[in-house]
Amino acid sequence: MMASASIHRHQLPSEIETLAKVEQIIEELREKYTISEEIYGNILVSLSEAVNNAIKHGNGLDPQKFIDFSFETSETEYLFTVIDEGSGFDYENIPDPTHPDNIEKADGRGIFIMKSLADDVEFIDNGKQIKIHFNRI
Repeated sequence: MMASASIHRHQLPSEIETLAKVEQIIEELREKYTISEEIYGNILVSLSEAVNNAIKHGNGLDPQKFIDFSFETSETEYLFTVIDEGSGFDYENIPDPTHPDNIEKADGRGIFIMKSLADDVEFIDNGKQIKIHFNRI
């Protein structure tokens, strides 16, 4: 647990429209905490992927289920947490989207993208919870 200057929590419905709400929340956080443009784009893309995965794969687009979305900041990092109500997944054995057999597939890039853009990505509780860390510049 990090010593946080601030914590923001949101409970969001499992529907595609939630992605626009997440973008709005991240924009508000960018303004409030003066998040640099350099990190902002990485945060926006990573969190869009995480929330999209939680809605589609975790909660199966079930409008009765929710996504818990939170943001914490400290002197050294920004931490985003996304939790879904699904059963989790085997995050240790995700197909490599850069492998020639997978290049043409439409799905399977979200976690790769998150790991590429964030400073650290943690999977907790069988993958139902993801923590995405960004170092402050």
